[in-house]
Amino acid sequence: MKPANPPLPDASLPRQHFVLVFAALLVTAAGNTALQSVLPVIGREIRIPDMAIAVIFSLSALFWTFSAPYWARQSDVRGRRRLMQVGVMGFGVSMLLCACVILAGIRGLITPLVTFGLFMAARALFGIFGAAANPAAQAYVAGRTTPAQRTTALATLASAFGLGTILGPAVAPFFILPVVGLAGPMFAFAVIALAVVVALQLGLPDDDPTHAPPGTGQPGRGAVATMPSVGGSPVGASAMAAEETTVTGRRDRLAVTDPRIKPFMIYGFAAGSLQAATGQALGFFIIDRMGGTGMPAPQMIGIALMGGAGATLLVQWGVIRILDLSPSQLMRWGALLAAAGTLGIAFAADFHSLVLAFALASAGFGFARPGFTAGSSLAVSRAEQGGVAGAVTAVNGACFIVAPAIGIGLYEVVPELPYWLAAAGLLILAAYAWKNRLLRYSEVVE
Repeated sequence: MKPANPPLPDASLPRQHFVLVFAALLVTAAGNTALQSVLPVIGREIRIPDMAIAVIFSLSALFWTFSAPYWARQSDVRGRRRLMQVGVMGFGVSMLLCACVILAGIRGLITPLVTFGLFMAARALFGIFGAAANPAAQAYVAGRTTPAQRTTALATLASAFGLGTILGPAVAPFFILPVVGLAGPMFAFAVIALAVVVALQLGLPDDDPTHAPPGTGQPGRGAVATMPSVGGSPVGASAMAAEETTVTGRRDRLAVTDPRIKPFMIYGFAAGSLQAATGQALGFFIIDRMGGTGMPAPQMIGIALMGGAGATLLVQWGVIRILDLSPSQLMRWGALLAAAGTLGIAFAADFHSLVLAFALASAGFGFARPGFTAGSSLAVSRAEQGGVAGAVTAVNGACFIVAPAIGIGLYEVVPELPYWLAAAGLLILAAYAWKNRLLRYSEVVE
């Protein structure tokens, strides 16, 4: 008698199935950055303090950090498609509730304080349930590709975040319609999320979580991914963890204080925190300093975010491969470029120069983050790759809990202050990457 759920005999991931999995991550990333492009304007219109906007994102990131490991485990138990649907539906419901709250606040039906409280609760739903899609999507792809195909497939899947960071702000202005106003993009992405959930149900084959990937004898597992954000999700560690656990069947825990990786964790947390702090303040900086251009504020913010995301993708998809830089070089040059970019934002005289400066800063962070991720990976054995990926992911997630609120707090003191301090911090970080022995001599090992 044949087993009820035999393992797949051959690697099989049809293109149409991969597109659906890709769409599950793309809609989340695009919706989040679309929200980030309009929320500063919404906050000003409803008279919600700038700091409160930062707290909303910080709380959501905190819930994401704690819920993501749970959903990663559930992906191994309940099936990948179901967990992808849970994540996308959680995102869609959160966006729908956020849209209703914002619409009521704009029309004066509820007070700014009530608007803030309800919006924070609605956004928290994304932090709790939205994290389910990422590990499930990675595991679905990892479980249906051979080891030779897996790295490319996971890297392509990871690019959904970067692409979403460009698409979200690009399409958001088109959804700001007369009836719903600034709440329009949230309504639109709620509908798109529902469409993706239905497409997953109709077009993606149901899966058994005990299926083993071809040639491994182990179930494919998904790694915890960090929350999509202004800077793009640092998913490299998650992709490595998904691949490694498919091969080894386990993910060992590795403390961030392990002496072999501690300097990389310090570098990664500092760089990520500086990026989160300056990125969160950018929308308010544009509204306050770049007005009078004749262009609507959401459109200006969206253009700036698209420029930054485009620079990051250009660096990570092309420049790094062409230059073939080592992790230590990526960390040093990345910090220096990011410092120049953040300083350029502080002194930007017009919108054009601000976009160029933000793109330069984003390119710098686009160098720095793969550098610290690859360097920490090279610092441990192959059997510990899942553990180091988990440590990297934890550090990346921690960057978005407190840093956005700090960035807004500094902005409220002096608008240029977060960028001046970030530039100084990045110069110190470049010096740290040069002086620390582990960081300085971290090289790519073939």
